[in-house]
Amino acid sequence: MVIYTVTAHTGQRLLAGTSSCIYIQLHGTEAKSDEHYLKQGYQGFWQGSEQAFDIHCKESLGELISVNLYSKPFMGLLYDQWFCDKILVNTPEGDKILFPCYSWLECHERLALRPAKASLVFQEINPIAHKQRIRQREEQQKLFRWRVYAEGTPQVIDYDTALTLPAEVRFSFTKETEFYSSAGAQLAVLKLTGLADCRRSWESISQLEVIFCENRNKTFEYIREHWDEDEFFGYQFLNGLNPMMIQRCSKLPGNFPVTDDMVKGSLRGSSLKQEMKKGNIFLSDYKMLDELVGNVVNGRQQYLTAPLVLLYCDPYGMMLPIAIQLRQKPGQENPIFLPADSKDDWKLAKIFVRNAEFAVHEVDFHLLRTHLLAEVFTVATLRNLPSPHPLYKLLFPHIRYTLQINIMARNQLISKDGAISTYAGVGGESLAKLLKRATASLTYSALCLPDNISERGLENVPYFYYRDDGMKLWNIINKFVGAFLSYYYQCDADVQKDTELQDWISEIFTNGFLGRDGSGIPSSFQTVNKLVKFVTMVIFTVSAQHAALNNGQFDFGSWMPNYPTALRKPPPKVKGQTTEEIILETLPDVSTTVNGMAILKLLSKDCADRYPLGQCPENLHDEDVPCKLLEDFQKDLGELSDLIEERNKKLELPYTYLSPKNVDNSVAI
Repeated sequence: MVIYTVTAHTGQRLLAGTSSCIYIQLHGTEAKSDEHYLKQGYQGFWQGSEQAFDIHCKESLGELISVNLYSKPFMGLLYDQWFCDKILVNTPEGDKILFPCYSWLECHERLALRPAKASLVFQEINPIAHKQRIRQREEQQKLFRWRVYAEGTPQVIDYDTALTLPAEVRFSFTKETEFYSSAGAQLAVLKLTGLADCRRSWESISQLEVIFCENRNKTFEYIREHWDEDEFFGYQFLNGLNPMMIQRCSKLPGNFPVTDDMVKGSLRGSSLKQEMKKGNIFLSDYKMLDELVGNVVNGRQQYLTAPLVLLYCDPYGMMLPIAIQLRQKPGQENPIFLPADSKDDWKLAKIFVRNAEFAVHEVDFHLLRTHLLAEVFTVATLRNLPSPHPLYKLLFPHIRYTLQINIMARNQLISKDGAISTYAGVGGESLAKLLKRATASLTYSALCLPDNISERGLENVPYFYYRDDGMKLWNIINKFVGAFLSYYYQCDADVQKDTELQDWISEIFTNGFLGRDGSGIPSSFQTVNKLVKFVTMVIFTVSAQHAALNNGQFDFGSWMPNYPTALRKPPPKVKGQTTEEIILETLPDVSTTVNGMAILKLLSKDCADRYPLGQCPENLHDEDVPCKLLEDFQKDLGELSDLIEERNKKLELPYTYLSPKNVDNSVAI
């Protein structure tokens, strides 16, 4: 007779405990145990509890392959779900084996848990283990199915509402409650103050301060004071919500006829040709918005423009706008606005650029390049990588909550009656067209930060904190991913014969990037190095990139003129006629302003149930090497946070969004 000691860990989440009867069976290479009832006694499987049980077997079961859990109603009547974190088994041979679970067990449901030790599919030499692996993939592919969201855009998960998602990929009760209560509280305040339905124009820019009796922070105060200054306008192309548009300009586009006479004052007497040769001229081109028709907000037509912005990096390292054309086709009714024009002309031109920035940032860089891609990575992972796969274990913290937040976004933000479609100039048909255009132009190199910075010619631009912090973070992630994957993939041949991995990347290429060879996205992997780079991109995208593009939305958008969600008048066709009154009539009305701010506040709000990059409450590893690599990863991230914090002490406007302690593991908000 031999004894196996089993310790069952019940999760800490609300309602994790159960009154149901839990049964367990151990499967080994030599034999399997009887199905054993885990008698709860007076303690029971309560939330956060650890219960140890002895299982007697006639002889050793051999190497343990799996632990099977089964739930039945107590006395045939009482039952509820059980959230099991993990099962620990002490064997008669003295081994301690971890079986991660982190799933809900329904009544009359069976769960087969595999050991924490990771393995590749061709290493599963035991036929029972191999069958379990195949069965798990088949079950996951039934649960997680692809659906076409809109023609020409990445496919999404095939669930209509978050409530129908499998329980283990939904929000925790804490996060869900906090999310909805926060949204409800903001809406209630707006209704009570009468601002939510007010369609009047603002009487003055300063009147906006009446809606800020709280939530004033250093960033808000700085933007309120400097939003219309050229220095801050240029700064935002580097360190604002969307540092992804600006690129070095060595030749003016044919549709942007800026002359030396126009900009000689801004260039301190130099010429465009000379400054381009020095690498000091930059361009931000919003051609993706060309000919898109604005949405109707509060019964009134809104207007979108597709600006071209020319910028100059002066001898002090300041990025300054020197010319703005608000539409793509040059002509007499499409003037080029200059800093030398009237103050109101120049201010309104910059406001139109900031509105274009809202459209491109929210739809292309935020929605598509973080949220929708994160969903592609999540669905492909759940469908193709079973729990013993090392890449599943690596990516598990980075797919948390993504499916639910995206379903909520589709239903409540970008649906026909959603908040963005209701209060943004880029809502409705223009949003769908822009998303399709963005998908068609998306490339692999644009998602890989080192390649993207190089392609845009931004390696040496001063005061570019997004680049500086992002590159350090990319390198830390790459170091960790490279060491982790190289531990399991000993050579390129291991990558090539991993059929689960090849299915994973094939679905990402086909369902996410629509099989576009021109995107540069791989459809298969042949080398360890190429795999490491791709997985680095995946983790960077869903963690760091999302933080950089998401977390400052309220900071930069709460002062509405700096980030207007919609504009009520078309761009001026001539210079010299803009007044302060026209600017106020162009900006969003009161209702659009406050509702837009409420949306940005909700999307930027931290919740109590968050996990910073490198932190994972699940214990998925029991091998020394991966555990040590994770410790080193956390140490590197902590050191980077300290460096950024020290740097920020010297800045008038700190850049905090890529400090690892402010970066979530996954797209979860």
